[in-house]
Amino acid sequence: MFVSGAATILHADLDAFFASVEQRDDPSLRGRPVIVGGGVVLACSYEAKAAGVRTAMGGRQALALCPGAIVVAPRMHAYSAASKAVFAVFHDTTPLVEGISIDEAFLEVGGLWRIAGTPVDIAARLRREVAEQVGLPITVGVARTKFLAKVASGVAKPDGLLRVPPEAELAFLHPLPVERLWGVGKVTSAKLHAMGLRTVADVADLGEPALVSLLGRASGRHLHALAHGLDPRRVETGRRRRSIGSQRALGRRERSAEELDAIVAGIVDRLGKRLRGAERVCRTVVLRLRFGDFTRVTRSHTLAGATAHTPTILAAARRLLVDAMPLIRERGITLVGLSLANLDRDGAVQLTLPFARDSGPELDATLDALRERFGGEAVTRAARLGHSPGIQMPTLPDT
Repeated sequence: MFVSGAATILHADLDAFFASVEQRDDPSLRGRPVIVGGGVVLACSYEAKAAGVRTAMGGRQALALCPGAIVVAPRMHAYSAASKAVFAVFHDTTPLVEGISIDEAFLEVGGLWRIAGTPVDIAARLRREVAEQVGLPITVGVARTKFLAKVASGVAKPDGLLRVPPEAELAFLHPLPVERLWGVGKVTSAKLHAMGLRTVADVADLGEPALVSLLGRASGRHLHALAHGLDPRRVETGRRRRSIGSQRALGRRERSAEELDAIVAGIVDRLGKRLRGAERVCRTVVLRLRFGDFTRVTRSHTLAGATAHTPTILAAARRLLVDAMPLIRERGITLVGLSLANLDRDGAVQLTLPFARDSGPELDATLDALRERFGGEAVTRAARLGHSPGIQMPTLPDT
């Protein structure tokens, strides 16, 4: 399956989303550096980014870099409402919308030229309608492939529009730094830099065998294809998620094992409710940690069978956390996250492991109903009493 030969894919990405909503709703913040979140930066305006502030940075460090920044508390209900309004504009533009997160999506507009104009015309109109109807700036990249459309929107930020002509794809792509390649984070970037590879052209010139040797088969082949502008993926609608996840930034203060257990239990409760609400079951529990030295580890456990049973999932998550505690004590912890992967439709046999002693799906369903009626923290575990639930980030529907 290959994409069209024309540049008909749009990547639409809201600019500094949370901070832009705050600036929209409070005119006194416009044009000023804004930080959303206190102990940890959840988002920041471009004025704050210009001073070196970045997402996930500690609040003290952020204010040291940008002493004049205005810190505002996050308002997740406002961000969720803004996201829904923007996606309504997306769906009014084309029926072929693939949401990536609450603030970005791919749109296929190749079949609309007779009624709506060229892809650039459609992109310009989309930007105008988001600004007029929702009051937010949005950047759009237009290209033949999803990868290039996403790169184009990144280059065009903030509040821009950029089309990559099919005949000039490599001329656009190759001068860019290697970090523009999808999937190149700090670790991969460091490996490429150590080999003297600074631009996408350097990666393209290295050749696939050398990249595979350096990064492994999957990553090496992936980057080799992207460096040559190859990406056969089409915009997909109605695709069900392969995993769902949630994470919580913790700042830099020391956390006890009991406190971390309560945090993990809270995340599992939320994910279990989302899993059942989407009528899904999971097979794999993944624990993600970021340490005080900014290194990361991922640990996973595959269950004996697919389940949406909260105590079963929590028991697996707790085992992973206990196994990671020596590293946490040694390095400190700044973020903990969980993902439920290998999802399947509900109806598979629900597994309840022997060490999951709570009641089964009936209790889960009762608790879900109570939380839906009275609020997510109205019914909680005794171990979580006195602990902050943390910030619950808005998400796309778990379809």
